[in-house]
Formats: sequence, structure tokens, C-alpha cells
Amino acid sequence: MNISNLHTNINFQSELDEIITNLNGTRPKLLLHCCCAPCASYCLEYLSKYFDITAIFINDNIESIEEYYKRANELVRLISEMPLASKVECVICPYNGQLFLDRAKGLENFTEGGPRCGICFTDRLRATCLYGIKNKFDYFTTTLTISPLKNSILINDIGMAISKSTNNLIKWLPSNFKKKGGYLRSIQLSKEYNLYRQNYCGCIFSKNEAITKANKKG
Repeated sequence: MNISNLHTNINFQSELDEIITNLNGTRPKLLLHCCCAPCASYCLEYLSKYFDITAIFINDNIESIEEYYKRANELVRLISEMPLASKVECVICPYNGQLFLDRAKGLENFTEGGPRCGICFTDRLRATCLYGIKNKFDYFTTTLTISPLKNSILINDIGMAISKSTNNLIKWLPSNFKKKGGYLRSIQLSKEYNLYRQNYCGCIFSKNEAITKANKKG
């Protein structure tokens, strides 16, 4: 996706607020892509008041099967322990890290936030969308916009484009979950539930980048 064509003039949190206001007591089915338990914590707390949520863990970018299921299991634990406004279902998809490595070929040397991330966002959101269509969800979205390190405009543009490509069989739920103190609340909840907080996004390239930065500081 061309960065210059992003919808920089849209306030995605305001868009979400308007959708919630217009629900008028109905509870649409929402498929929430979760990258990890810490990021999911606030999003689940917030959205479970208004939607019937299924959390889906589908993150083939994660660098190893051990790390994949470590994060997946933390999400399952959080959902089982957290007193949410409504029941949340959870789907853990099988891991296939080779899919991401094949898609990332030629982009290995870019730093986090570069073109490799756009491909990663697209693949995960497309997979989420297809699952949502198959299982008759009304909306899909992702916890990724809660991170200060993620380009929420890019993520929303990708989500909208994927929804449009399906003739809106499932609608994209816009978000910028770091707003309204969302990121700070996720840190509080992570401490409260003693959640595993990784120091890199997930892929082997971000892991190596984090190790290099730590070594320079040390």
C-alpha cells in the first residue's frame, strides 16, 4: 500500500465512537485479531461492553512455534481470568511460520516499521477477514493499533481495503486503541494479570533488532 495515499485525515477513534453510539443496544459479532495478551487486555475490556467478541490468534510472523504458543496461551489465560462485560470466545489458529518468511524475502534488512510490516499486517488481517466471512461475523478489527510503535493509519487503511475487496461481506471496525488512555490501561492490566510482555513485535527480524539495540545499550 502506498504510504502517500493513506487516510491521514480520518480520526479512527471518533469513527469507532460513532459506530458504537449507533448500535442502539444491538450487539454485533466482532472478530478481534489479537497479537498478544497485553495488547488485547484493554481492547477486550473496552469492546466487550458493545460487541459479542471472538478473539482470534493468527500470527504466523512470530519467530518460533514455542513463542507462538507462549503468547497464545497467555491470551487464553487472560480471557479466562479477566471479568469482561460479556463472554469472549477464543480461537487459536495453527502456526505456519514459513508463510511469513516466504512473504518477507527480500525485506529482511528493513527495520521495524518498514515495508515488511505492511505485508505482515495485510496477511494477518486478510486471514482474519476470511475467517470472519466464513463464520458470519459482522465486523473484524485488530489490537495492533494500541501499540505506539505501530502505524494505526496504515493498519486501518489495510483493513478497510480488505473489507472493500470482499464487497463488505464483513465490515472493518476502525480503531486507534492507544487513544483514551488505552495503551496506559493495557500496561496496568498487564501488571495486574502478570502477563508475559515480550520486548519485540514477533518476527525474527524484530527480535534480532531488539537484541542489537540491547547490546548497544549494554
